[in-house]
Amino acid sequence: MKEFIISEAQTEKAVLVGLVTPEQNEQKVKEYLDELAFLADTAGVDAVKRFTQKMDYPNSVTFVGTGKLQEIKEYVVENEIGLVIFDDELSPKQLRNIEKELQVKILDRTSLILDIFASRAQTAHAKTQVELAQYKYMLPRLTRLWTHLERQRGGVGMRGPGETQLETDKRIILDKIARLKKELVDIDKQKSVHSQC
Repeated sequence: MKEFIISEAQTEKAVLVGLVTPEQNEQKVKEYLDELAFLADTAGVDAVKRFTQKMDYPNSVTFVGTGKLQEIKEYVVENEIGLVIFDDELSPKQLRNIEKELQVKILDRTSLILDIFASRAQTAHAKTQVELAQYKYMLPRLTRLWTHLERQRGGVGMRGPGETQLETDKRIILDKIARLKKELVDIDKQKSVHSQC
């Protein structure tokens, strides 16, 4: 699951992004960004700057407004920032558009937390649960991983319209999710047998 892993060997620099909305005042956003900075630090990331914007609701395409996104981009480029962390969960569409614009790694609060859990999981059960959560989180976001969606896989057993790489990857991830769920059941059975001994 390299998708979420943040290298502990070197401290990455990141900027944090939050929205001030009618439901979330400036004080609340500051508290949430303080918490996000703590999570980033836990993951070995140095949060060097915060960006906030007042909006009635998140932009459905880029989460923040285009002007704010440009401001973030300029800061990221000038300061060689490799990571931007958004306080709220991003939709697959927002994630794809933000990555395309900023050209750096983008995380939201959920993916950062999953990364922390992955780095801290000790038991087989915990590791399997985290991996399962990561795959479930990744599944609707798969489209951003492929720029060659129109390419079809043909060949033996794939005659006819073929299967796009995206469809193949979705099937692989769904298979892995099913396997991980079975592993969790098996681990629970083993724990139950051991506790009865």
